[in-house]
Amino acid sequence: MSNKNAMINRYAWYETIAIYAGIAVFMIFVLAPFVEGFLVSLKPLSRLFSSPYKFWPENGSFDAYFTMWDSVPGFGRYVFNSIFISTVATVIVLLLVVPAAYAFARFRFTGRGPLLGAFLAVNMFSGAVLIIPLFRLMRSMGILNTYAAMIVPGVAFLIPTAIWLLRTYMLRIPKELEEAAYADGASRIYTFRRVILPLAMPGITVVAITTFIGAYAQQFIYALTFNSKTEYMPLPIGLFAYFGRQEVIWNELMAASFVGIAPAMIVIFFLQRYLVNGLTAGAVK
Repeated sequence: MSNKNAMINRYAWYETIAIYAGIAVFMIFVLAPFVEGFLVSLKPLSRLFSSPYKFWPENGSFDAYFTMWDSVPGFGRYVFNSIFISTVATVIVLLLVVPAAYAFARFRFTGRGPLLGAFLAVNMFSGAVLIIPLFRLMRSMGILNTYAAMIVPGVAFLIPTAIWLLRTYMLRIPKELEEAAYADGASRIYTFRRVILPLAMPGITVVAITTFIGAYAQQFIYALTFNSKTEYMPLPIGLFAYFGRQEVIWNELMAASFVGIAPAMIVIFFLQRYLVNGLTAGAVK
């Protein structure tokens, strides 16, 4: 018992304080811009640049969250477009990645290693590097100024990471479970649906969450290049157009930004338990 307690309490009190202090400093740097942006959204426009600077706004209110709907025309449509593009991209990625990750985890075939390496290399390229080739490809396919022009390249860049994540998780599923199903006369497809998919669901959930957030975050460059129609614009382009005015109403812009990121925050808030479970499941067999 003493050895176990020694392993659990392996840090001295000053080391524990140093660890928590480091975490606190890191979180301050990460969260400070979001906190300041939220406080700006609560401040009256006349007090945004007042001196001396005051952290907590005087006479703060949520008025900007109501008035920004008129200041950013089509804001509701922009939010819908962003959610729609991210949702469709996530569904397509899952339909392609789940069987692909299973194949890479279980089968041995020619070119398996180079393909996995190619998937990893894709993540080293920024989408901006391939904008011109992608534009020519989108134009030849006739899908410019459509939802597909933003979904297709997004899916292409999200698939490699998703395959690596899910393949790693499926490698942790014992092969003996499949072998037992085969011994009972089950087909490979039946085994995949009834044995592998239920066990891989935590990993699939992680891939779905990360893919949705990734698709939600990468819409700007594709929409700016491949779309010029207002009805298909996602939220980042809608907010970017807001800067084209002679005067930027910063509190309303911050309010619109927080409303815009609300869908991603809601997904993380309600599914964080599944995200944590999926990341840690399989760590100990």
